[in-house]
Amino acid sequence: MNYHGVLTKMQTEFGAPIQYYLVFKDDFLNINQLLNKKISISFEGYQCLNCEKAKKIYRQGYCYDCFFEIPQAADWIINPELSKAHLNIEDRDLEYEKAVQLKPHIVYLANSSSVKVGVTRKTQVPTRWIDQGAHEAIEIVEVPNRYLAGITEVALKNHVGDKTNWRRMLKNEIEDEDLVEWRNKLKQYIPDEAKEYFIENNTETHMDFPVLQYPKKLKSLNIAKHLNYEGVLKGIKGQYLIFEDATVFNVRSNEGFVVNITVS
Repeated sequence: MNYHGVLTKMQTEFGAPIQYYLVFKDDFLNINQLLNKKISISFEGYQCLNCEKAKKIYRQGYCYDCFFEIPQAADWIINPELSKAHLNIEDRDLEYEKAVQLKPHIVYLANSSSVKVGVTRKTQVPTRWIDQGAHEAIEIVEVPNRYLAGITEVALKNHVGDKTNWRRMLKNEIEDEDLVEWRNKLKQYIPDEAKEYFIENNTETHMDFPVLQYPKKLKSLNIAKHLNYEGVLKGIKGQYLIFEDATVFNVRSNEGFVVNITVS
């Protein structure tokens, strides 16, 4: 089987285990069905996810020019506390910013390598947790806009981490935590503007990833440097493909790369 196209982050479907899909312009494949099969990946070039030109990818699947122009790559994406649409202030495109920022957002705790705080749109639960490789997560507050979520995250990350250790996550070096206890401990640090949105919920969400074999040592695949790679797929976690020889490939960090994938 042969597949050709531009990489975008794997689409997911919550289940036991989680289902993963690579979606191309004219085709798609269910990655779960490729476990224990030999996969060849070859790098063929770049295609910006915005302008679709064959220009080198700068960040997040976009070429240099698009990254610094389009609203999808503005600073408030990574730093939600910088959101200003609720004040009717434009950053790059007010219509787009209102459509994204003025929607319900969730501040959550997720445990992938250790407990961390994060922000996502409500419509991206549990997708966001899956993409981070979290094996458990819980919501803290549900607020009406991205700004309130952002300032809540900023306040809480003084008391809990906000980064995922991707190496520990992929090695499955994890410990179960009582996220309800964590959330209740952090409640006192929620900013006054967001306190009324605290969620009284004692239910954690658990994620079951399709991994047959976790690696002990990791080798991160730079497909643009090596051009070709072949290996037996042993797992999928977060946005990573895990291979038998301990090579791991981050699909999301290679968005905008044109590849050819052969399954044998």
